[in-house]
Amino acid sequence: MAPTKGKRKPVATKATRRKVLAEQGPLSRAALRLRIVFPDDRQIGPGKADLLEAIGRTGSISSAARDLGMSYRRAWLLVDEFSKLFKRPIVTTAAGGAHGGGAELTEFGRALVAAYRRIEDRAVEAARAELVAFESDLNDV
Repeated sequence: MAPTKGKRKPVATKATRRKVLAEQGPLSRAALRLRIVFPDDRQIGPGKADLLEAIGRTGSISSAARDLGMSYRRAWLLVDEFSKLFKRPIVTTAAGGAHGGGAELTEFGRALVAAYRRIEDRAVEAARAELVAFESDLNDV
């Protein structure tokens, strides 16, 4: 079925957020999803990182939400929850109106997402290095 004009296909899905451990072989079917948990169960994970990247790309919380296949309310709550973790702002917003609103990542927000992605990449490398010795013993799952 052809996509309907005006409808966006979700850009990120669970499959795209997962960091695959290898490009081929049994470990290519394994993936890592890193979540950093702070007190009061506040978290930084792949979903929030994807959302912040989408806000940076689209300039809008609602557009980012559509791209990720989530409701605006859910996206706004995630941004709000994430913002409460830090003293400095992560996203700045402008109210809608005749000229439209918008949202953008602050420099701090961009640095935070980049740091999370670096941590994620290092974790994948560490997992791959540790698991490669067991790769030949993996069942075909």
